[in-house]
Amino acid sequence: MKSWKSIVWAVMLSVLLPLGLVYWHTSLFTCLLLGVWVAAVLAFSFVYNRRHYEEELCLQEKTLQQAANRTLNHHRHDWMNDLQVLYGYIQLGKPDKSLECVGRIKERIALDSRISKLGIPSLVFYLQSFRTFRSSLELEVQVEEGLQLEDKLSPETGDELTSVIMQTVRAYQYSGLAPQGDTRKLRLGFSQDGGDILISFESEDDHGNPELLQGQIYNIVQGKIIKADQTKRDEACVKLRLPLKM
Repeated sequence: MKSWKSIVWAVMLSVLLPLGLVYWHTSLFTCLLLGVWVAAVLAFSFVYNRRHYEEELCLQEKTLQQAANRTLNHHRHDWMNDLQVLYGYIQLGKPDKSLECVGRIKERIALDSRISKLGIPSLVFYLQSFRTFRSSLELEVQVEEGLQLEDKLSPETGDELTSVIMQTVRAYQYSGLAPQGDTRKLRLGFSQDGGDILISFESEDDHGNPELLQGQIYNIVQGKIIKADQTKRDEACVKLRLPLKM
């Protein structure tokens, strides 16, 4: 990024050369030289900036495609594991275990459906792809049946909600609420309370400093539409409240 900006500034500052010639000896030639030089600098800056912008878009698209492929592969691996377990129970003639396995699969399908129906692309992608990242935090998502946000939030508010959720999850992840090396478990819930959307974060771990964690979360939502409510003083549990009527 710095190298790209340095090149642009160097080309723009090169205009000082013909400008100095005009100042030192004003003539038709030096004026034409200055005009041609300025036009060339503007053309170069436009083409170079556009090329850099297209390269950035290509890089972002490639990164997004890699993340999507990683997510699909992870889900495919999970489905294959479930099907193998189900097939094993069927071969062993254990109908009760088979029904339990089918029930778990149905619950996962229903949860994936509820997450998708939230309707905020950035949020849905984050929740669906979180398991693919190597993390010491296990995220358990719960979505109220029938909850849809696509028609209730503007794209800007939806992106802000996603950003706040990502930062809050990151705060839990690095808060040190569990011994080093252990897997933390965080429940992330979405529900509607009258005219508000409630996003709850509840950790099963009672280590660390919950007050410090909640202070970090209050800093995350400071100046935003989303507000944080402390629910339990002695536990790492926080609820974010997003009013729908704005």
